[in-house]
Parts: sequence; structure tokens; C-alpha cells
Amino acid sequence: MLNLIKLAVQMQGLSQHLTQEASANHRRLELAQEYFRRACDYQGELIQKQQQWQKNILFANATPVEPLNTCINISTPPKIHTIIATDGSQIAPSHHEIAYCYLLNIGRVILHYCQNKHPILDSLPEIFYRQEDLYISRQWGIKTEEWMSYRRTKSEVLTLVELATSIEKEIPTLAMVDGSLIYWFLEQLSSDARQHILPPILKAWRQMQDAQIPVMGYISASRSIEGMNFLRLVACPHPSPDCMSFCHNHKEKLPCQVFESLRDTSLWINQLQPGQRGPLWRSNTRILDLYEDQQIYFCYVHVGAEIARVEVPEWVIKEENLFDISLRLMLSQVYKGYGYPIAIAEAHNQAVVSGRDKTHFFAFLEQQMIKAGLKNVGVSYKEARKRGGIA
Repeated sequence: MLNLIKLAVQMQGLSQHLTQEASANHRRLELAQEYFRRACDYQGELIQKQQQWQKNILFANATPVEPLNTCINISTPPKIHTIIATDGSQIAPSHHEIAYCYLLNIGRVILHYCQNKHPILDSLPEIFYRQEDLYISRQWGIKTEEWMSYRRTKSEVLTLVELATSIEKEIPTLAMVDGSLIYWFLEQLSSDARQHILPPILKAWRQMQDAQIPVMGYISASRSIEGMNFLRLVACPHPSPDCMSFCHNHKEKLPCQVFESLRDTSLWINQLQPGQRGPLWRSNTRILDLYEDQQIYFCYVHVGAEIARVEVPEWVIKEENLFDISLRLMLSQVYKGYGYPIAIAEAHNQAVVSGRDKTHFFAFLEQQMIKAGLKNVGVSYKEARKRGGIA
């Protein structure tokens, strides 16, 4: 039980800290805006330096492929269009339950606008219980719980392409997922483990490309600093941004970290008006070296309630008008969802596994185990005591 009286004392200190941090962030933002104006004047020169010294730069940074001061109004979408979205949830494995297994539940949504068609709103559950499913990740030093989340990411994309290939190709369509298309977790995986996750995703994206259905990752409350890190090239006090030569001995922050803790969204909230997008960026994160021809581009969009980050594969950018239509459909979804894409929200609602769902799942599993002739079916004493206290 939470002791609210003791918590209130600590909350006073937290409030003071947040006030001080807000004041410091305001000063950092003013400095970032000054560097932004300077970067606009020397953008071409900065990009040349970035490309020349990219391998020696110690921080992740993106490359603007449009002028930094780009502010483009996003127009209304075509009335007839289709939106596809997936999202996932899970029941994690536990040795204290009646059986050691886990469940992935992928929410599926297809919304047809002005087409006189019924939407699809459902979910696809999949249970994993075989030894090869539960313990395959142990050989790479990955916990089953972590591997389960990686499998869920792959399942969301594979389900997305299954939905996309089932609809009419002539109608403008956008496929959306919640979160980034840059799978940062791949950096910590061995090459063998990556082969189980990334190649199927890249293959699915190519199928989407063949069908000319753009896939977009929508990130709300983005914490990315790839754009802000480009401004660090302006703040660099050395003749070249060669971190390996000049700054490899710095134990604390580098001298170019003059607006540390500011996110990209902090800058664009003052640059964009509602319904506008900023410049297009190409991400240079090293994990994208594994993406072959599916490099990731992104931009920031003022959706009214916040600055959202949207990501698409490179082919969406290169196809004429495809990126523009994607943004128009995305913004329409945000407006329909009162600040968040309604298709993704519905996919989440379809995927979520409630406490009641979890109880029904294990009750059904218990019935099947008893029918199979298994004895002593039940949870551990620890789990039983947690579910019902004695005192």
C-alpha cells in the first residue's frame, strides 16, 4: 500500500526540481534556436562536414534533405481512402503460473472511408509453448521476456502486410504502426538473433512497396535528438567534427553538448504551425546499415496537440506524391482520433489483454491440461498468496 503522507513530502522536492529544470531548458532552447538560425545559413557546408567525418562522430545525428527552415502545409486527404493499423500485446511467461508459456495478441484494424464497406476490428492470438519457442533466445543470452517483445514487433509488421495485400490497390491506402521503424534493440542482438527478426520485416516492407502501400511509424511524445545533434556540428569548437581525435578523452559531456536534454520536438514546437510539417531527414543511426535498401527517413509534424515524429522507408520518399498522400492520411487520422491516430488507437484496444482476459486464458489452459490427463495443475504457492492475502 502506498503511503501518501510520506510521498507528499518527497513531492515538494520534485516540484522544486521540475521548476528549476524548466528554467534551464528555456535557456537551452534559446541557445538552440540561435544555432538553428546559423545552421540554416550554412546547411550545405555542415552536411559536407557531416558526411566527411560521419564515422568519427560519436553521437547519432540525422541529415536534413530539405532546407532546415522548411514549413509545409499538409492539405486535406482524398475522401475515399483506407487506413490499416496493427498493434500488439502479450501475456508474459511466468514459472509461477500453471504452465510456462506466453501469448502474443496482435490487434488488426482496417478502416474504409466513403466506400460502403465494413471495417475490420479484431485480434489474432498466438500461444508459444514449445521448447524451441521458449528457449531459443537463451543461446544468445536473451531472456525469454525480451525475446517475446521482439517477436511481437515482427508479428505486428507481418500482420500489417497480410492486411495490406487483401485490399484494393487503386484506393489511396496508408499502413500505420505505433512507434519507430528504427528497431534500436537490434544493436544489442547477435547477428544470428537478428536473422530471426529483421529479414522477415524487410521482406514484408518490400511486399508493401510492390503493392504501393506506404508504411509509416507514428511516434507520439518522441524523445529523439537526432535533429538536435545535427546542430552540434555548429556548436563544435574544433576545426572539424572529428570526435575520435579531439574528444575521445572527455569523461563527461562533450563541448558541443550545449543544449543537452533538449529533444527535437522542443525546437519544432516553435517553428511549425498546426497542420505543418518540417524538413525531411535521413537517419544515420548505425543499425540502419543492416536495412539494405530500406533506409528510414523522418519528419516532424505539428498535429495540433503535439509535435509528432513520423517515419517511412526510403521508397516512400522516392515514389512521386506517395509521401505527400501518406502525410495527408496520417493527419486526418490524428484529427479523427482527437490528437492521436484513431486506427492505431483502435488496434491497441483490440490487442490489449485485460486482467479478465488473462484469467480466462489460464482457466482455459487449465481445462485443457486436465483433459490431457495432467495432475497437480495449479499456480505456485507464492502466486496463490499474492492473489489473496491472509492479514
